[in-house]
Amino acid sequence: MRYCDLTQNILEWGSEEMYVWYRSPVDNKPHRYFPDFYIKVQESSGKIKKYIIEIKPLRQTAPPAKPKRQTQGYIREAYEYAKNQAKWEAAKEWCLDRGYEFRVFTEKELGIK
Repeated sequence: MRYCDLTQNILEWGSEEMYVWYRSPVDNKPHRYFPDFYIKVQESSGKIKKYIIEIKPLRQTAPPAKPKRQTQGYIREAYEYAKNQAKWEAAKEWCLDRGYEFRVFTEKELGIK
């Protein structure tokens, strides 16, 4: 957040200020998803662009490896992955309708090792 305050080309930003409705594949019910950040940026070309950003560990952005036997841990990870995919698809559609871009950042994009 400090980065957003100190970066000159970030015109506006907020944390978990908006929500997107999505249908969970786990319980088939509608839920609200609160993405991590909204950022309005002035690019070097002068164009202003709006982003909705989610920050997740890299391991949560890919389906979990299926073990020889289904453990509770694997089932929990599979449910979480399925919910994240549903959230992100809903967020992409929401952004497309409003002229935003949706991005998922991991430690890879953030330069964290």
